[in-house]
Amino acid sequence: MKIIAIGRNYAAHALELNNPVPTIPVIFMKPDTALLKDNKPFYIPDFSNDIHYELEVVLKICKEGKHIQEKFAANYYEEIGLGIDFTARDIQNRHKEKGLPWELAKAFDNSAAISNFIPKTSVENIYDFDFKLDINQQQRQLGNTKNLLFSFEKIITFVSQYITLKKGDLIYTGTPEGVGQILAGDHLEAWLNGEKLLNFNIK
Repeated sequence: MKIIAIGRNYAAHALELNNPVPTIPVIFMKPDTALLKDNKPFYIPDFSNDIHYELEVVLKICKEGKHIQEKFAANYYEEIGLGIDFTARDIQNRHKEKGLPWELAKAFDNSAAISNFIPKTSVENIYDFDFKLDINQQQRQLGNTKNLLFSFEKIITFVSQYITLKKGDLIYTGTPEGVGQILAGDHLEAWLNGEKLLNFNIK
């Protein structure tokens, strides 16, 4: 199982971090040790002073495929969920300044919180549903899939030209605007189309 993540897939988020809006998907990866399941608490690591939350819709790949045509890409995921891409922003910024990869900022242990999954058919319109993150009962992020720069099918097609997708792989599809720092004691709750899927603490 592998975790593939898409950066800057909502224009407003790219702009809030002073990044250019991409013309092709920006991709990075996390190891399976990054997964944080079952609403277990996230412990802030001692190597960063600026861990940010990034709420994302996550696709679960349901069968193996490579060089997938876009017209068939919807057949490669049946379930969706929510994830939080925890990012060591201070490390990421230092690496960006030097043109270095992001892995130390993105791929550390427990940096990929993941919810349970629901059938994609439970959502009336896959390209017009809300997902949101509350911290300490205050809304921090509100996204809608109608604002994706690259559709789920385009992402699957693009990734599969380079990397074979296998059953159980996860694709984090990008975060909307509103990212920010987490602090010890914070309580995170996230909803997909009104259904609460994430509910955990920061320590």
